[in-house]
Amino acid sequence: MNTKYFDLINQTYYFPQEEFTLDKDNLQFHNIDLMKLVEKYGTPLKFTYLPQISNNINKAKNWFRKSMEKNKYEAKYYYCYCTKSSHFEYVMNEAFKNNIHIETSSAFDINIVENLMASGKINKSTYVICNGFKRDQYIENIARIINNGHKNTIPIIDNYEELDLLQEKIKRKFKIGIRIAAEEEPKFEFYTSRLGIGYKNIVQFYKKQIQDNKKLELKMLHFFINTGINDNAYYWNELVKCIKVYVSLKKECPTLDSLNIGGGFPIKNSLAFEYDYQYMIDEIINQIKIACDEAEVDVPNIFTEFGSYTVGESGGAIYQILYQKQQNDREKWNMIDSSFITTLPDTWAINKRFIMLAVNRWNDTYERVLLGGMTCDSDDYYNSEQNMNAIYLPKYNKEKPLYIGFFNTGAYQETIGGYGGLHHCLIPEPKHILIDKDENGILATEIFSEQQTAEDVLKILGYAK
Repeated sequence: MNTKYFDLINQTYYFPQEEFTLDKDNLQFHNIDLMKLVEKYGTPLKFTYLPQISNNINKAKNWFRKSMEKNKYEAKYYYCYCTKSSHFEYVMNEAFKNNIHIETSSAFDINIVENLMASGKINKSTYVICNGFKRDQYIENIARIINNGHKNTIPIIDNYEELDLLQEKIKRKFKIGIRIAAEEEPKFEFYTSRLGIGYKNIVQFYKKQIQDNKKLELKMLHFFINTGINDNAYYWNELVKCIKVYVSLKKECPTLDSLNIGGGFPIKNSLAFEYDYQYMIDEIINQIKIACDEAEVDVPNIFTEFGSYTVGESGGAIYQILYQKQQNDREKWNMIDSSFITTLPDTWAINKRFIMLAVNRWNDTYERVLLGGMTCDSDDYYNSEQNMNAIYLPKYNKEKPLYIGFFNTGAYQETIGGYGGLHHCLIPEPKHILIDKDENGILATEIFSEQQTAEDVLKILGYAK
């Protein structure tokens, strides 16, 4: 009878997979021995596997290259990293090894851009795409880098007033883009995105405020779908509308030469995850080319802004099961040595799914459980709603410690969780390590941040000076 945890995973999914393998009964992630990390650093533990950032960037660049060659698409592709997914320097250092560009969302992002310029990570040929709703500090910062000579900074106009605010501060001719206010999915409580300018108003906006303005050069039309690039009727319908706007605007504006298809690629959130990236890119490129050819206008350069796709699959978290609580005849609660609210806030805030697997004891029998965090909050749990299926783990045995891992957690969790600050019930932030490869392909680890101490928290609260 197949009763081992390995049997369960092997029968439920295709296993092993590219990033997940076994060494005896211990899980390996990109050939990283996770139990050795536990033995060296303890738990709870967060980690970032830096090479995966470059791996994903280069996969996407290769897919677009193949698609453009296949479709005889005579324009360029620019990969931008969307900083809001993770602002950390170690992410930027790895990402910008790959000749990519940057997309910003708010004022402090520009300070990061200036830091990257000063350190030589990016240069004057790097595009800086400035998105988001812009007011005083953000406008000031954008103006500063343009006034200082960075000509490839492109503020994306979100509303009519922004154009005047930017012109007041910028002393030279500058490039701009316009963001389309896409219609939201039917499940949303509102019909149109709060960001951008309506489809029907864009050409008229250009004619009225940009066309005869010698200080402005319209270069980009920006299209963003909140739910990401997915093979469904909603996405394709919005893309077609966007292309129609591009064609209409291009006929009026000869300087327009770029289309930003904002909205991210999905990342793997289950061992059953399936997504044909190459097919999606082929379809997007093909639809743009057909529409432009029919209208007899040049095809645009393509910009993408991938945040979660860039950094998400590099991250992971490991916890120990401290105790099991049998609350009734059906529900067993495995209690982790941290808090989901603190360390993986998307699991409780938006029921975000991550890949969850046992790290050790794969040859032991399994049982169905619920996972609970250490706070006193009833929402601090992870169950089948987030995990797509019921949660099964090797049977709890207080004599045989069990460790579990959550994978592809590298986007948003630190910033949403309030890195370095206070957390619910004062549960401390876990230790975070970085994993890299040297020039010989040998793995190396270093501590990025230690686990929070009581002194750290008391200082924030004002008890310690």
